[in-house]
Amino acid sequence: MRARSLFLAVLAAALLAVTGCGTEGGSDSGTDAGAAPSTASPPARSSASSDGGETGAAGAEMPEVLKFTATTVDGKPFEGKALGGKPTVLWFWAPWCPKCRAQAAETAEVAADYAGKANVVGVAGLDKNAAMKDFVSETKTGSFPHLSDESGDVWKRFEVTEQSRYVILDKDGKTVYEGVLPGGDGLAEKVAGLTG
Repeated sequence: MRARSLFLAVLAAALLAVTGCGTEGGSDSGTDAGAAPSTASPPARSSASSDGGETGAAGAEMPEVLKFTATTVDGKPFEGKALGGKPTVLWFWAPWCPKCRAQAAETAEVAADYAGKANVVGVAGLDKNAAMKDFVSETKTGSFPHLSDESGDVWKRFEVTEQSRYVILDKDGKTVYEGVLPGGDGLAEKVAGLTG
């Protein structure tokens, strides 16, 4: 019985990988900055707590979604609250994913162009940390942080179920876009719209 459960888990993971990385153009179940979030994207999150709660980098109330800790692929601690007060791009990728590799150059360019105005963070999953480090090195995306999410905790927090996804948050931590951007096309425009 245990072997059957393990087989089903492996089969489910393989199907997830194929559907997330194997289609040509991908699907876009996301929303644009001016549109209401779709039912497939995480709900808008705020942290209006009765006790005042934490505050972010800009002194604003810390959204619940940013109250997490993680470790970068380089083994450094990372706190989600550091992202508060600025628009944030979370790029969910897997080291073996060709679509993710195709998005790397555009994502790195946006990170460089909007440094100081917006946060860009890679969230690597679905593999081991060594493969994640190799991906960052090979794609030359080491200029912005990448989280090693082997356990999938950050992916679950943002309700991401497949690699090659972007989750874009406004400065208040509200999800304004969630979806695939093949080759990263359109990412710069979405960030520009949030940074004014």
